[in-house]
Amino acid sequence: MHNLILALFLLAGGLTLSGIVANTYRLLASKPEGRLATLAYYGVMLLAGPSVLFENSTRSFRKKECSGAAYSFAVGLAAYWAFILGLAMMNLGETL
Repeated sequence: MHNLILALFLLAGGLTLSGIVANTYRLLASKPEGRLATLAYYGVMLLAGPSVLFENSTRSFRKKECSGAAYSFAVGLAAYWAFILGLAMMNLGETL
């Protein structure tokens, strides 16, 4: 039971970090223009990716633009990505 709670905590922590980074980026930045801005965008998307992927796949599914299997795959990928982000945050927190 402890491992399940830890896994859910890591998933929630990663998704929270992803949402904070995604929304902060949307507030502060505009469309990337130029090589440096594009590289910065990709760097931000490493952290913001799960939130963005989940939002875009849910929008597509609600508009009936993708199948249930494609939506399930996207949600599973976003959840795994968020879990890995949560795990990295926990490891970083332990080392500090």
